[in-house]
Amino acid sequence: MLLVIEWQISIVLFLFLTLLETRATVTIEDRGYSSMVARCTTIAFQGIHAVPVDVQVMIGPGKMGMHIVGLADKAVAESRERVQAAMHASGLAMPAKKVTVNLAPADLPKEGSHYDLPIALALMAALGAIPADVLARYVVMGELSLDGTIAPVAGALPAAIGANELEKGLICPAASGAEAAWADPQMDVLAPRSLIAMANHFKGTQHLSRPVAAIRDAPPIMGDMADIRGQETAKRALEVAAAGGHNLLFVGPPGSGKSMLASRLPSILPRLEPRELLEVSMIASIAGLLADGKLSSARPFRAPHHSASMAAMVGGGLRAKPGEVSLAHNGVLFLDELPEFTPQVLDSLRQPLETGETVIARANHRVSYPSQLQLVAAMNPCRCGMAGEPGHTCRRGDRCAADYQARISGPLMDRIDIRVEAPGVSAADLMRPSDAEPSEKIAERVARARRVQFDRYRNMGLSQHTNAQIGNSVVEKVAALDAAGSKLLSDAAEALKFSARGFHRILKVARTLADLDGAERVGRVHLAEAISYRIAGDRLAQAA
Repeated sequence: MLLVIEWQISIVLFLFLTLLETRATVTIEDRGYSSMVARCTTIAFQGIHAVPVDVQVMIGPGKMGMHIVGLADKAVAESRERVQAAMHASGLAMPAKKVTVNLAPADLPKEGSHYDLPIALALMAALGAIPADVLARYVVMGELSLDGTIAPVAGALPAAIGANELEKGLICPAASGAEAAWADPQMDVLAPRSLIAMANHFKGTQHLSRPVAAIRDAPPIMGDMADIRGQETAKRALEVAAAGGHNLLFVGPPGSGKSMLASRLPSILPRLEPRELLEVSMIASIAGLLADGKLSSARPFRAPHHSASMAAMVGGGLRAKPGEVSLAHNGVLFLDELPEFTPQVLDSLRQPLETGETVIARANHRVSYPSQLQLVAAMNPCRCGMAGEPGHTCRRGDRCAADYQARISGPLMDRIDIRVEAPGVSAADLMRPSDAEPSEKIAERVARARRVQFDRYRNMGLSQHTNAQIGNSVVEKVAALDAAGSKLLSDAAEALKFSARGFHRILKVARTLADLDGAERVGRVHLAEAISYRIAGDRLAQAA
C-alpha cells in the first residue's frame, strides 16, 4: 500500500514540475527573450602564431549584467567595463538582460586587451545594430577606449597573417592598419577609428578605405668604419663575421675600441630580405615595437645592459613575451662587458645560439620564438682590465684574469666562432692620418659574399642564408678540403684539442673567407686564418 502511495506522489510531482517548466518557457517567449548566439572570430597568440578564438555572445534571461567566461585573464575580464562604457558613448544602450560572453575554446588562455572590439561587435550583432552575416567574414581585434574610439594593440601583423590563412579579412584599430596591410595586398582590411565608424560602414553610410602598407625610413647609421684608428685585425674579423653571420668576441683593455667596433657592425650589414623582414616585423609586432605600424628593413641591433634578467634576455614573464634574443632575430645581439652578465643569463643563450629558436615552457602553456641571431660580445681580459698589457701587472696575479674569465662557461665560449684580441691603441695610431676603408666599401664585399651564400644554399634546396646557419653535414660538403688543408686542420685539432663543434665552426669561417675572396674551394690560407681566430678563445679557456 505504501509503495502505491509513493508511486502516485511521484507522478503528481513530475506533472507539476513539467507544468512549471512549460509555463516558464511560455513566459520567456512572451517577454521576447532570444536564445540566439551572435559570433565573432578573434585570435590568441602562441608565440608569433595566431590561434583562432570564437567569441560567442548570448542575451538571455537573468540578472542584468555581462559575464565573460573562457579562461580569461585580468585584462580580458576588464573588457566588461570598457565595452559597456564605449557602447554608451556611441549611443547604444546595454540590454536590461543577462549578457554571457564565451571565449572558445575554453581551455585556451586568453590574454590581452585586443578582445574588447570583438566582444563589442558580437554584442552589437546580437542587438541587431550590425549584420551578423557580414561580421562572420572578418577576424576582429582592438582595444576600446571609454569614449568609443579604438586604441592600437600589439600583434596586428601576425593576426592579419592568421586571418588570411582562415580566408577572412581583418578588422583592427586605425593605428595598426598599416602593418596589417602587409599580410596580403588582396586581403580585406578595415581599420576604423571608433565603434560608430564601424557601425556606419556596415550600414553603408560611411566607407572605410583599406589602409596602406607603410615602411619606416631606415635610421641614419651612426659612425663609420673609417672612424676607427688601428685595430686592423679586429676590423678584418668584423668584416668576416658580417659576411658569414658568425658569432664574434672582442677581448681587450678598456678604451681599445671594442664597443666602437661593434657599434659599426650595422653599417656593413645588408638590408633584410623580404622573408626576413616579415619574420622580424612579426616579433616586433607581438612586442608592440612597431611605431605607427611601419616596418623597417634595417637589421635589428639589440644591446641590453649587463643587469638584464633571464626573462628579459630569453623571454618569459607572466605573459611570455619575446626577449632580447628573439628581438635580435635576423640581426645582432651585442653584449658589452660579457662577464658582468650573470652566468645563468649567459648560459641561457646556449640553446638559441645552437638551434635558432627560443622555447619558453610554463606550467599552463609552451611557446617558441625564432632566434636566429648573430652574437657579438666584448670583454676585458680581467677584473682590472689590463691583464697582458705591457708594463702592467695585476695585483692578484694570474688569478685576476682566471676568476674573471671563468664567469663565461666553456660551452658558451665554444659557440663563438671568432675570438679576437683588441690591444690598446697607442697615441701614434690616433695622431696618424687615417686611410681606413669606409663602411660603404666593406659593405659591398659583405653583400657579394652573402649573395654567393644565398644562391648556393637556395640551389641546394636549403632555407639557410649564411654559412653560420648551415648544418655540419652541409659544411663538410661546401668546405671540402684538399690534402694540404686536411693535414693543417688535423694538426691544429690535435695540438689545440678542438671540440667537434669547434672543428665544424672553423670550416664555416673558412668557407666565409673563401666567399669573400670569390674562391670556389676553401684553400689552405683560408683555413689558416680561420684557425687563428679560434686560437685566441682557446687561450682564454686555458687561462680560466
